[in-house]
Amino acid sequence: MASTATDTLSPDLAHQQAACLGVLLTNLGTPDAPTPAALRRYLGEFLWDPRVVELPRPLWWLILHGIILPLRPARSARKYQTIWTEAGSPLLAISRQQSTALADTLARRFPGPVRVALGMRYGTPSIAAALAELRAAGARRLLVLPLYPQYSAATVASTFDAVSAELQRWRWLPELRFITHYHDDPAYLDALATHIAAARGEQPAERLLFSFHGLPQRNLLAGDPYHCQCHKTARLVAERLGLSATQWAVAFQSRFGRAEWLQPYTSELLAAWARAGVSSVDVVCPGFAADCLETLEEIALENRQVFLEAGGTTYRYLPALNDDPGHIAALAGLVERHAAGWPELDAAYDADAVAAERAARVQRARALGTTD
Repeated sequence: MASTATDTLSPDLAHQQAACLGVLLTNLGTPDAPTPAALRRYLGEFLWDPRVVELPRPLWWLILHGIILPLRPARSARKYQTIWTEAGSPLLAISRQQSTALADTLARRFPGPVRVALGMRYGTPSIAAALAELRAAGARRLLVLPLYPQYSAATVASTFDAVSAELQRWRWLPELRFITHYHDDPAYLDALATHIAAARGEQPAERLLFSFHGLPQRNLLAGDPYHCQCHKTARLVAERLGLSATQWAVAFQSRFGRAEWLQPYTSELLAAWARAGVSSVDVVCPGFAADCLETLEEIALENRQVFLEAGGTTYRYLPALNDDPGHIAALAGLVERHAAGWPELDAAYDADAVAAERAARVQRARALGTTD
């Protein structure tokens, strides 16, 4: 049988492929099913990440495997069951919609070829699988876009760890750029403000609460900019909405364990507002690019109950940006700005010349092989 060098080439040496720009879109992740077994696998991976829990490994191993994993998966599974859809996890379904919409938008904007792949930091599809997809597509330039507007070591830096760990296995590394935040990007802020205004309609609640995912207070003291970036996002959006200082506030949700976390806590602030006579509230979570357990169950359901039981009368959760066209346009703008100077953005990109060069590479590769 005839053979060529390309029959046994590694994925790094796909001479027959044209180079393209690869965009790796990432989010936190989700269990594969709303079951205790699936949650145990997911939480085991998530909570063992030293970026997420910054405790000495031997001590944390005992806590994680002796207390948390035997007990928490069943409780978490029941919560996931309240939001699970026919399409599966809302986070994964929405992330796939975002990935498809972003790919379509970039294909229209960029003269050269671009490929978008979705990878989750924990669970499936993994970041390693998404990177393999991009390598197979011929991505010689890689832009990583974690869907976290505000930077935190527990999210963005952990994503970098996963990308770096996978790329360490590659012989031929792509050019790499990494977006670490977009908390004050004008297009993101405009999309968020427009989305909030539309969701609130002509009868907005008395107060608007910006609820962000919490972090331990020690993360702020260690130099993590997350707290400051959350406040800046909220302030800039409130300005766009024309809100006075008494009409909005920032709080932090999803605290875990006994350590002090960023304050005020969302549930406590909502209860305090209700007891003080605030009858209606709108809640939005600008740190979440896609709706997930923390928004659809914790904020939309649990905290609704907190507010109503404390005396409030009207509670409304405003959905995340998800695949809103303004959101996708903002993400495309981020990609365009951070990919500046790469050939796929060059108006003079010549597909015919690229094809001719690719054909020449294939011929050279074949010349290195054997024939009958």
